[in-house]
Amino acid sequence: MTVQAHRFEDDQIDLTDKTVLVTGGTGSFGRQFVRTVLAKYKMRRCIVFSRDEQKQYEMAQEFNPADIRSIRYFIGDVRDVDRLELAMRGVDYVVHAAALKHVPTAEYNPFECVMTNIHGAENVVKAAIRADVKRVIALSTDKAANPINLYGATKLASDKIFSAANNLSGADGCLFSVVRYGNVVGSRGSVVPFFRRLLDEGASEIPITDPRMTRFWITLDQGVNFVLSCTQIMKGGEIFVPRIASMKITDMAETIAPGVPHKVVGIRPGEKLHEVMISEDDARTTFDLGDRYAILPAFMSRRLEHYREGGVPMVEPDFRYASDTNPDWLSPDDLRAMLAAS
Repeated sequence: MTVQAHRFEDDQIDLTDKTVLVTGGTGSFGRQFVRTVLAKYKMRRCIVFSRDEQKQYEMAQEFNPADIRSIRYFIGDVRDVDRLELAMRGVDYVVHAAALKHVPTAEYNPFECVMTNIHGAENVVKAAIRADVKRVIALSTDKAANPINLYGATKLASDKIFSAANNLSGADGCLFSVVRYGNVVGSRGSVVPFFRRLLDEGASEIPITDPRMTRFWITLDQGVNFVLSCTQIMKGGEIFVPRIASMKITDMAETIAPGVPHKVVGIRPGEKLHEVMISEDDARTTFDLGDRYAILPAFMSRRLEHYREGGVPMVEPDFRYASDTNPDWLSPDDLRAMLAAS
């Protein structure tokens, strides 16, 4: 199976008769996650935790009556640890997807970004431990690796909080891990709907930030399956990174809008030319699991030994997982297949 076609459907956690809470559950990922798990498992409850009642109302209209019986909607903010703790009563697993994610917005509103992305992560950890949740998996971003903007810096801090939380929960307590992946095809913040909207409006050219720019790409379906499989195999403390394909932004624009001229508009403040998901510094504690990588914190010696004793190979000391040097690339046909599936 090629990397770009990998759906991460093996070794997924069984959620039958389980209760799962999704923070930021009305976002692109949250909606797809809820659709997927309700279709796969006969769950006890699936709790959507978010702060926008209108989005919750709109989401509720998408599901049939049989699904609605399994879904609960909680209005709440990850900044409110008491509300989180109430929502997590009787919850088995938590998927933490809530975040402020737009780079320019974070630069202009730094306090708000820190409150949600860093203090919110701290609150999820506290509430999960107090509510005896079994496992928590948090969504991260490529921008957390060697961050150059505030959003990336807050997500790096969040990643560190979740890895270190395993020291607070104890040997038999809640497990905490992180998943980190790149751009999601078709999500609300993706360039794909932006390009499509320009075409629908009759644009005569497509804006390109830099013709050299490359990005990792994953579908929502792949992202959900990756989270489910990482929740199954996690030992606590890992940052899981999927092996996915890259594409030049110019090739993506040409695939979506063939023949339409490109206009170079320049890189936005805080934006990288290429994405990095594993830096050379992280390579020293990174293991190659075949279809994904697992970055372990250097201070978690017992977790490191678990992987080593299990025969899991480590990456080379100078390994760097970046979108420009990635050996796996999307062809136009690959992208069209991903768009059709998204």
